[in-house]
This record gives sequence, C-alpha cells and structure tokens, in this order.
Amino acid sequence: MKTLARPFNVAAGTARSIIALSVAALLTAANVEAAEQSLTLAGMNVFVWSDDAARPQAVIVFSHGFHGCATQSRFLMEAFASAGYVVLAPNHRDAVCRGGNAHWSDRPTAAFQHPESWTAESFRDRADDVRHLIAAIASDERFRSRIDLSQLGLAGHSLGGYTVLGLAGAWPEWKLPGVKAVLALSPYSQPFIVHKTLSGLSAPVMYQGGTWDLGVTPAIQKTSGGYEQSPEPKYFVEFGRAGHFIWTDLNKGFHSEIASYSIAFMNHYVRGEPAAPELTRAEPDVTALRFASELGRSESGSVGKHGMVR
Repeated sequence: MKTLARPFNVAAGTARSIIALSVAALLTAANVEAAEQSLTLAGMNVFVWSDDAARPQAVIVFSHGFHGCATQSRFLMEAFASAGYVVLAPNHRDAVCRGGNAHWSDRPTAAFQHPESWTAESFRDRADDVRHLIAAIASDERFRSRIDLSQLGLAGHSLGGYTVLGLAGAWPEWKLPGVKAVLALSPYSQPFIVHKTLSGLSAPVMYQGGTWDLGVTPAIQKTSGGYEQSPEPKYFVEFGRAGHFIWTDLNKGFHSEIASYSIAFMNHYVRGEPAAPELTRAEPDVTALRFASELGRSESGSVGKHGMVR
C-alpha cells in the first residue's frame, strides 16, 4: 500500500490542516531494496526500514504529522533506507492511519492558532516517544549490531517537524544528545519563532517548504522567521506550486526532489560525506534555496539561470 488510507483532517481550516534530481545518484548502492517491518519497541508500534547490510548503519528517526502515522511518508523512508540508513518511525499517540489508536475527531492538546500559548509541555509525549525509542534500540539485540547511534539524524513533517526541532534544542528541556542533523519538512515552528528559542538548535537544520504551503512556509522564510532565527549550518529549500502534503504519500509530484535534497543533507551532516551539489544548487522545481554554512552563503534565496543560486 503506497498511500495513506485517507487524507489528514483539513476541514477545520488552515491551523488544523498544517498539522494533521535523481535519488539514484545519492544511493550507496544502485537499486537497493529496502525492507519494511512493523515492530513493538518501547511499548509503541514502530515501523522500520533498512537494507540487509551487515555493517552498523547510521540511524534516522522520523516523526509524523498530527493525525498522520508512521508510514505517511513511506517514499522518503524507503529512499533513506536504500541510501544505507536504518530508519525508524513510531506511531505517536495522535496517529490515526496504519495502526494508530487516535480518531479523526480528536482535538489537539494545544491550540495551533495560538502558538504563543505553547510551552515545552505541549506535545511532550512525542519527544518522549523518540527518546524512549532510541534507548530501546540501543539495548535491543535485534538492532545493536546493525546501528551506529553516533550517526543519528532526526526528520519530521508538520507537527513531527515541531517534534524534531524541539529535540534538537528548540525546547531546551527536550534536548536530545548526539543528534547530528535535523530535517524539518513543512514544520509547525511557530511556537519556537514566537518564543525565539530556535537559537538553541545544536545540530545543522534543513527546512523544506512550498509556495502553496501557506499555513507553514511563510513563517519559516519571513524576516525574523524560522530560518533567520536558526544558527548555522542551516538550509531552506522551497518547492514551487507545492502544498503541505507533498512530503507524504498523498502527493507524488515532488518525491524524487524531496528525497534528493534530504539524502544529500543527511549524508553530509550525519555520515560526514562530501557535500553533494544539491546542498548549494537549486533544481528546476526549487523556487528558493537559502543556505548559510561551511559551504558558503546565499541569503537572498533567489534562483538564477540553470538552477544556480545567486
């Protein structure tokens, strides 16, 4: 099954809806088949993607969106696994699809339209899920010989983006040691922007957004927004005519481009590999690419001819 059983709950307006290139060139081996498993770890339903490599591999933990589920972005999980990562995604308490125990009608425990009211207690259960999952695989005989937790990346979509940003230091109380990179895919970052806590990030960050992602992306790219408040190294990739669900299996229009930029970022900062061209080059569907890192700086975000950033 390659798509979610049904769309996220978008009927309650923008505030609710935002929370509900060739990849082959970046893969460590061509056409590697990524296996998917469903396991119980730390008392949670967790999906795992990996190849059959015997060597210890870098780890990526993915956090899904509000009323999403662990498999909502299977395309990206499979791409990471095919690139040589062990990828784990838990079903959080608010998960609805693919084994989730929540209901579409369940209301969030914090008001998305009032980010100023959010604190480190807002959706803290999600941070605890990730923390407990990492502790579980570190001692689980099924994983101990397969994983290298000195190479740990976090990725999340929407409310999952909020979760991984918080774990990377945006909520100091949540800070998870050892995170090498954080990939925030259309993240609900407004609480951190309002409280000005993104300066606490202790890992390189890549934000991804879209020109039709009206509920989220403007908060990232605006003056004094999420990107500007974040410390270096940092990246922002914006896809043209792209809405909030392009990072899920619901919309396949940008999957190869999303995977390409995401793998390039994780390879460089999690595994320490040489920087791929994608980190400083805008491909045809990218309308803006901003970066400030050891690779240089492009703060204008404008895209010139042939996809090169000016």
